[in-house]
Amino acid sequence: MKRSGNFERYFDENGDVRRALLKENKWLEYLTQTDNVYVNAERVASIGEISGRETVTYVLKMLDILDEIASDPLSEADKFIISTVLKWSEVSKGGLSLQRQEWLKKGYPLSIHNIASAEIFYDEVSNKESETYLSFKNVFSEKTEEYIEITRLLIKTHGLIGQCIRGEIPVSDNAPLLELAKSDIKDVYSLLLTLNECIIRGVSDKIWADVKGEVSALLDRILHEDISEYSAAYRLEKLCPKELDIFDEDAYFFAKEVFPFYELWYFSSALSDFDLTQIREIIGEVLKKIRSFEAESGESPVKHINFKPLADNLYYDYEGKKHINVYRKRIIEKYLRDSSLENVELDVRINNRTAFVDFKFSKVCEKLIEFCVEAERSGLLTFEKSIVVLYDMFGFRRDAFDRLNNEEKYLGTMNNVVTSTKDSIIDFVTGQRIVDVGSGGGILLDRLEKKYPDKTIIGTDISANVIETLNQKKSKEGHNWSVCVQNFVDGPFNEEVDSIIFSSILHEIYSYTEGENGLFDIESVKKALKNSFESLTSGGRIIIRDGIKTPGHALRTIRFKTPAGMDFFKNYFNDFKGLKELTDEEKVTSIDEENLSVTGDINFIREFMYTYTWGSESYAHEVKEQFGYFTLSEYKAFFEELGAGIIEAKELLEPGYPANLGKYLDLYDENGEECEYPASNCIIVAQKK
Repeated sequence: MKRSGNFERYFDENGDVRRALLKENKWLEYLTQTDNVYVNAERVASIGEISGRETVTYVLKMLDILDEIASDPLSEADKFIISTVLKWSEVSKGGLSLQRQEWLKKGYPLSIHNIASAEIFYDEVSNKESETYLSFKNVFSEKTEEYIEITRLLIKTHGLIGQCIRGEIPVSDNAPLLELAKSDIKDVYSLLLTLNECIIRGVSDKIWADVKGEVSALLDRILHEDISEYSAAYRLEKLCPKELDIFDEDAYFFAKEVFPFYELWYFSSALSDFDLTQIREIIGEVLKKIRSFEAESGESPVKHINFKPLADNLYYDYEGKKHINVYRKRIIEKYLRDSSLENVELDVRINNRTAFVDFKFSKVCEKLIEFCVEAERSGLLTFEKSIVVLYDMFGFRRDAFDRLNNEEKYLGTMNNVVTSTKDSIIDFVTGQRIVDVGSGGGILLDRLEKKYPDKTIIGTDISANVIETLNQKKSKEGHNWSVCVQNFVDGPFNEEVDSIIFSSILHEIYSYTEGENGLFDIESVKKALKNSFESLTSGGRIIIRDGIKTPGHALRTIRFKTPAGMDFFKNYFNDFKGLKELTDEEKVTSIDEENLSVTGDINFIREFMYTYTWGSESYAHEVKEQFGYFTLSEYKAFFEELGAGIIEAKELLEPGYPANLGKYLDLYDENGEECEYPASNCIIVAQKK
């Protein structure tokens, strides 16, 4: 736990609670003497780092913030109230099992922690001999009971302003705050603003900076007895900030079916990685189960829809950081497309007017998810092949380019490695409308937007998952470019554009597209380029930065500096299926394990080296790809046959390759002399006449 002023006050140098303080600080006992680990997954960076002390840490942080900011016009009495609210507002998340059972028997809804905490606080102060009651008596004298009720009200409404701003609850849920106007508190607005600053900054200073103005405005109008509701469209924008467009039918569904009846708890934690169509499907199914329960049980209507169980099960750690379990998400998405799917079902459990939402998977399905997580972490091709087979068997994979769990890391690597010529190719852009094909992590979109802020920048990808990630990036970072799903092998763009950029994407089209001759069919590349050429305006350009094939069949020899390099090479030789025009004997003419050296065709050696540089974790993807598919002269001949003018045609060696590979191997020519690396890349610019 981070040490702070309040940490030092309540904990000793060993991080143990000062037990002498527990008697006079019952809230501290509940929060520290507990076997209940209650964590909002949205607030942690790593699932593995969850200690069980997150709640008390949050409370102490809020108290530190109060110590930092509390000043006039707040009185000492007001500060006492805020401090007490902060101490008691989370207690329903604590307590030992027996204590929690007792609270449940009393009817306290522990899952709605603000209401339950208010009642637990009131239990404590109802004991006139308790330290909490005596402290109120000492501060407020004859008005003790009045200020106890005020504090109870503030605990009960704790956090609701923030939830309202996020679109989770209606404005009217804050109506109890109107009672404060009848109290002796001189500046209710300042008290509430300070309280909400502590609550929200306890989560994130950045969030507070972003919403401070909204909090202030909402408090002001509530205290002026204006509790009119936000529009459904506005609330949806707050609930789903990653959505670029809120359509009328979405707003109508939530306005008619959801917002008038239900509060949404942990909505963002559980559903932020789903699109609005999927969210509507999930909530629609939840409502069916709620209505069925209400009709059969005769109990009071459900008030709260709580998505925390789903949020708790939807995340896991990948390389020490929290990530959404994309395997689990894919299965849920499949269920949403076909609710008759076996092995998974929507699980809605209703208790005390709260519907708890999760998805329940069969044991077989859970084992599949567990296997895929471990297989992806291993980064080995054999495991990845198994993932593909299993997911195809269950019908869970969404598209052929879905890189599953390490999508984010892979795209990050693609963005940060070998970027020098990515900067230079954008200088060849012409016209107003620019298309970036296979936008991946979006780095080229960002560079185009920065260099050409007045142009229309469009990103495309054949992966719906990549487009989803890019839209999230756009929303989060405020970009002006747009993205869409497009496969140029299948046909031209839906409108004419002026520049089309293929930056390290044609080799993926060549490697992954199933043509008449299977994979690695040059006709796939030609189709993509012909359809792109057809999409251009007169004078428009195709701009290519990609791998380049070396002419001829010279031999090259690699000498590895460690045995690990030889092991990597053996796997690559067995797994690489490109260069179909070469036999295995032509690809590799000799292997000398004793001297850690291999000799083979220059194109096979080049393909290996420029895969090896990416390392073992990217191996499973990179070994599937042939980086060079055209020689420079073949590129020129193809575009000349199309009738295009050649503006630029050159091959080059990215300096990052020898700089990195030089640590692991040496390269020799046919005479046994150290030699330069073959060209790795080319830049081709063809213009439509």
